[in-house]
Amino acid sequence: MNWLELVGWAGSALLVWSLLQTRILRLRALNLVGCLILIGYNTAVQVWPMVGLNVVLAVINVWYLRRMLATRHDDRAYQVVEVGVGDQFLAHTLRVHAADIARFNPDFRPPPADADRSAFLVVRDDEVVGVVLSHAEADGTAQIDLDYVTRRFRDFTPGEFVYRRSSLFTDRGFRRVVSPPGMVAPYYHRLGFRPDGDAYVLDLAPAAGRR
Repeated sequence: MNWLELVGWAGSALLVWSLLQTRILRLRALNLVGCLILIGYNTAVQVWPMVGLNVVLAVINVWYLRRMLATRHDDRAYQVVEVGVGDQFLAHTLRVHAADIARFNPDFRPPPADADRSAFLVVRDDEVVGVVLSHAEADGTAQIDLDYVTRRFRDFTPGEFVYRRSSLFTDRGFRRVVSPPGMVAPYYHRLGFRPDGDAYVLDLAPAAGRR
């Protein structure tokens, strides 16, 4: 086996591996790289139908990657829906993703249906991509209990849309938001939170008319 064949096998392996990814951004990026490698290989061995196929696949991947990256922080691409803590769909979402939630929020325990909590679902198109739960602490603090992103959107930060719409907290009289305790791989430094010991804190501007 010569080096050119190794390149071809490597491109094919990367293409297959990309299809095993659960994160859609990573899937598209790896698939694009695999297609580019196979375009080069099939051009070298003059297998033109495969060149054409991989060119088409590469264009499709570029289109999807551009769309995903362009809407990554776009308020129009995501909706924040407030639900009750006892909402059955919320309970279903927490149950379906329980094992994955435990990986990144090991201290989280689902609250009882009558708990005094705020619950938000982050939705893209018709898919729930994130869940944020919080409760009130002293001194106008909103303590986040859970900030979870589904696997497909793990390369994005849909929870940011809950914090970006600060009125969700300021309208309730909160002056700051504190990140979940013990969260694995927190991302809050990218959202304007400041480090405070083992947590991150977001200071909120007062709501209009509130002093």
